Amino acid sequence: MDNILSRLVEITGHRDHTSLDVSVLSALEDLVGAVEIRTCEIFRFREDLFVRQRVLIKSGKLVMVEELPDAEHGGEPIENFPVLRACIEANAPKVEEITPEGMHILWFPIWINDKVSTCLSISNATSYSGEALKVIEGIVRVYHNYQSLLDYSERDSLTGLLNRKTFDENFSKMVSSVSDGQVNETDRRHHTEKEQWLAVVDIDHFKRVNDQFGHLYGDEVLILVANILRSSFRSQDRVFRFGGEEFVILLRSTTLIEARKIFERFRTNIEQHVFPQIGQVTVSLGFSSIQAETPVVILGHADQALYYAKSNGRNQVCYYDELVEEGLLKSEVSNDSVEFFFDDIAPDTEPTT
Repeated sequence: MDNILSRLVEITGHRDHTSLDVSVLSALEDLVGAVEIRTCEIFRFREDLFVRQRVLIKSGKLVMVEELPDAEHGGEPIENFPVLRACIEANAPKVEEITPEGMHILWFPIWINDKVSTCLSISNATSYSGEALKVIEGIVRVYHNYQSLLDYSERDSLTGLLNRKTFDENFSKMVSSVSDGQVNETDRRHHTEKEQWLAVVDIDHFKRVNDQFGHLYGDEVLILVANILRSSFRSQDRVFRFGGEEFVILLRSTTLIEARKIFERFRTNIEQHVFPQIGQVTVSLGFSSIQAETPVVILGHADQALYYAKSNGRNQVCYYDELVEEGLLKSEVSNDSVEFFFDDIAPDTEPTT
């Protein structure tokens, strides 16, 4: 009993989803044991549901998200998990699957406001006893309740993406971690150094969508763009709704070449998607590397690259450092150490969204 109580105290002491996942899986592994325990994200892309692993404990070893086999892509179609799919379609709280190899898998979809965005799976060589199952179900209920609280404080109510408050916390931590290490400048110039990246995304001509079709269709566009954002980026990346039609992405540990490919893939996914009633929607994206500078300066770099993209044709991806190197953007540092930016060919007025 003392062990269970101490685990519950640990679980409810976290303030972010990743730490909560690790704590819950560790508690289950400690209290009931399992060959494999994992948390998975469930998200919709177009009309289909996908499953993407977040945290895994396998044979007693904790594996973080960036080490997982599907970390580099958008997950697996839920058709690959027919028992889980049937459980979700039936709005059931759990289901047990017995694989052809004789492995017993307990699936627990986490239902919040009649939607499921997370699930737990617990794999064991044998079925659990009644007492062990009660412990598991109790931990899952605590996980559900606490995840609901975190979602309320961390996520945007319309799109389900992380919100501005959560961005501020995540971005500050990432900048601090980058400041602690030194980037190899030679590798950076040759685009071979893995870095962290920040991108700002804006939906092109979004005001026209609201004006022409109404705010309900505008909200639908925001939701669909959010779904495409989820499927276009990796498990270890973070996507936020910044406000209005603007989104922000924190892209982790990749080279400039790969970062550009990932951002272009997202832009293309939006461009090729047919939005109901609206038709085609496009986005502009500006990005910059996260260096040992203040968060305001880094965000300003990405925002200025976005401004350039929207001022010069929209529906494109622009990299801040490249624009500066090509003389398309200039930066000057004032005596107050605040950077001001000047676009040589920007229009007199800021482009409308």
